[in-house]
Amino acid sequence: MLNMLSEQDKQIVRAVQNGLPLTSRPFRAIAEQLELSEEELLAIIRGMCESGWIRRFGAVVRHRELGFVANAMVVWNVPEELVEVKGKIMAGFSEVSHCYQRPRRSGWPYNLFTVIHGQSREYCKKVTDKISKATGLTDYRLLFSTTELKKSNMCYFE
Repeated sequence: MLNMLSEQDKQIVRAVQNGLPLTSRPFRAIAEQLELSEEELLAIIRGMCESGWIRRFGAVVRHRELGFVANAMVVWNVPEELVEVKGKIMAGFSEVSHCYQRPRRSGWPYNLFTVIHGQSREYCKKVTDKISKATGLTDYRLLFSTTELKKSNMCYFE
């Protein structure tokens, strides 16, 4: 039988699901709202993570607000046996925010994807050139975003 979440657990999920407060001690601020100590809150959250109720905490960076207005997804055609090696090189670039493998599709030979955020398209192109030189890969395309779609979290117990 599955363990059910208590009302307190649900309150904690509600408190953390829409983002942490921008303070040096975000869990302390949440704990105060819930009339818990910071240590109690963190112990409960750790337990929820260990049990699988919470799988991860993530951060959403609103890159446009930080001045990063040129965003490129670079799609790479990488031989399957080299994906792991080349992917590790790509992911090692501080300019790469995401690096992941996807299956090839009919008419789409690209299987490794990197995302670069920059202040100009030229900057993204220069970073891509550096990655190309470091990996020896030359079969790629830069796809620049034209619209930023709304990012939203899943909401539970509303």
